[in-house]
Amino acid sequence: MRANAEEAVKKIAAVIFDCDGVMFDSRVANINFYNHLLSRFGLPPMTQEQVAFVHMHTAEQSVNHIFKGTPFADAAQAYRKKMDYSPYIKDMKMEPGLEELLKILKPRVRLAVATNRSNTIERVLDCHAIRHFFDLVISCLNVTHPKPHPESLLKILEAFSIKPQEAFYVGDSSVDCETARSAGVPFIAYKNKALSAEYHVDRLMDIAEKILDLKRP
Repeated sequence: MRANAEEAVKKIAAVIFDCDGVMFDSRVANINFYNHLLSRFGLPPMTQEQVAFVHMHTAEQSVNHIFKGTPFADAAQAYRKKMDYSPYIKDMKMEPGLEELLKILKPRVRLAVATNRSNTIERVLDCHAIRHFFDLVISCLNVTHPKPHPESLLKILEAFSIKPQEAFYVGDSSVDCETARSAGVPFIAYKNKALSAEYHVDRLMDIAEKILDLKRP
């Protein structure tokens, strides 16, 4: 934890979540989705480096990355846009404690999602019956510049009429960390102690303890 982190966020009014790796373990879903794309064009499965890349970036960026150096990038993008993501949602596993955390936070702060997912995020939230917890969901389709550009967080701050220091952003990757820093929003690193953050947590329910402590008079 950074020095004076409590002082910086005592007036916490909102908690903003990344999706992949924070609310859901989506590793298997991402691997299956992108490996299907590759196999459609006769290419081998993703490397570990590519798996790490697609975890943090938009679908468009990910397809461009894994098809780099092949003649299939444009065709793969077109095919991706026609694909039905529904079969892959079952491979996304909700992180332990997420629903319990949202139930605790909902009466106390505004809740939002800032993700590099596209139109799949609404279906994922609906499928797992947690969409109603969130006041606002910002995907890469709602911004001109996806993360790590701060636009998604800045849109949420504006919608909630709050200052950057009045929110937390919860993420698990260097992209999330950079996004928070660029927006001036205090960052909670989930299951990643290598990231620079105001707080590091290994359980989602640890976030509730931080919020409750900070909101006490």
